Amino acid sequence: MRTTRFLSRSGQLLAAAAALPVGLAGPSTAASGISVSTNASTVSVVTSACTQINGSWGNASLLAAGQTNFAEGRQAALSGTTVSQSAAWSDISPGTYTVVVVCSNGGTAGSQSVIVSAAKAPNPTQAPQTTATPAPQRGVAGGEGGTVHDYGPVTIGIGAALVGGGVIAAGWYLRRRSKPHRL
Repeated sequence: MRTTRFLSRSGQLLAAAAALPVGLAGPSTAASGISVSTNASTVSVVTSACTQINGSWGNASLLAAGQTNFAEGRQAALSGTTVSQSAAWSDISPGTYTVVVVCSNGGTAGSQSVIVSAAKAPNPTQAPQTTATPAPQRGVAGGEGGTVHDYGPVTIGIGAALVGGGVIAAGWYLRRRSKPHRL
């Protein structure tokens, strides 16, 4: 009787502990984020977070320094497929910009800062080269580990399964250790 009660309680505890990482990972997998890149004076954004509603995927906005509202920037409609949607702006002058993507359902897919550099003076013996590096969105996120990179649902699911398996294995080991003659 006593062993049965202990096993049912520990089983419920282990099930709850195994489900905890999956429950915590849920909101993170809903928004897959955006990827911004630059090439010379062209800025482009790619996302897979939007769904098509009434023939529209949503809009992306390129905000210059000092612009804070989505409507203030240069807007471009997203185009693409269910796998990925994209937008691009050309003839962008050097500076720091923020790209914001709003899906057709009104949700924000993400925002990211980017720096557009001036092109170097052309050298007749070499092809023109430009340098562009994405700027960090909010600086260092201290104590938040991997928040700089958006992980996909598969990676988060595998991590949750590993953590859940570790919790179950630890519970099994502790139970076995307390009663060495039992499995």
